[in-house]
Amino acid sequence: MKASRTIPIILIALAGAAGGGWYYWNAQRNALPAELYVGNGRVESDQVDIAAKTAGRLSAVLVREGDMVQPGQVIARIDSSELEAQRAKYAADVAYAEAAKIEADATVEQRTAELRFKEDDLARKTRLANTGVTSQEALSESLSARDAARAILQAARQHVTAAERSVEAARALVALTEAQIADNILKSPVKGRILYKLANPGEVVASGGKVLTIVDLTQVYFELFIPSEKAIRLAIGAPARIVPDGANVAIPARVSFVSPDAQFTPKQVETRSERDKLMFRVRLRTSQSLIERHIDLVKTGARGLGYVWTGTTPPAWPDAVQQRLPGDPIDVEQ
Repeated sequence: MKASRTIPIILIALAGAAGGGWYYWNAQRNALPAELYVGNGRVESDQVDIAAKTAGRLSAVLVREGDMVQPGQVIARIDSSELEAQRAKYAADVAYAEAAKIEADATVEQRTAELRFKEDDLARKTRLANTGVTSQEALSESLSARDAARAILQAARQHVTAAERSVEAARALVALTEAQIADNILKSPVKGRILYKLANPGEVVASGGKVLTIVDLTQVYFELFIPSEKAIRLAIGAPARIVPDGANVAIPARVSFVSPDAQFTPKQVETRSERDKLMFRVRLRTSQSLIERHIDLVKTGARGLGYVWTGTTPPAWPDAVQQRLPGDPIDVEQ
């Protein structure tokens, strides 16, 4: 009999505790200034896919998932032995073309000397013909010889031009091959962390095939969703705070983006608002110098709370967002 009376008492106590907890949470929420919106969100970052420009066999991957990489750092290589053989052939073609140009230049010099001799001979016979010492037939032969020498010289000069173009074409093929070899050395374009290794040494990757994915740590932001009645008053550059889950600190930030299109809140983002309300996607960014200072602590995908000030007056931050890491600024520049 006593046991049957105890159960209702326990249930009443639990209901009272739950109701008291809800009342306290709701009171805390309602205690915030009306201009301050608090929403759940997550840390996001741009991702960069490192892919092969042309098909080839992956010869080396020099990083592991989780490694930090710097701009210009070599992170993978694709086998370039065939391209190096092509470059050697094209380099030989350059040497052959340059030799052909030297020969063409020498031919031009020879033809120039022959034309000069023919012109001198024509001038001498012209003087002799005027005095009657030589015949008009000999003069005509010298004139024809001079004209032929001119034509031959012109053709030799054209050969020089053609040889120059051959040298340029051969050098272009060498440069093209060197560019293809350089493309097979995969480098990180950004400062970031290796997120995925998508291929292993020895595998053949297709043209455009992904090898690695990098999280770009120069493009880190916190994304949350704000109801339309709050978003309408939200300005770009408005002050904000980011409080990651499990961290008793608040990161100063600013509103960097407000989506121009409203949408229903995605299922993967839990908010305290009702699901059927239209929301605006908002991004908060802190300073890059602050990210660099704590870059080992940056975790994309981490959840947390975003505090956004929607008013025009100076923000009135609650005590929950006043805690800072030692040496961090109170606010960041817009």
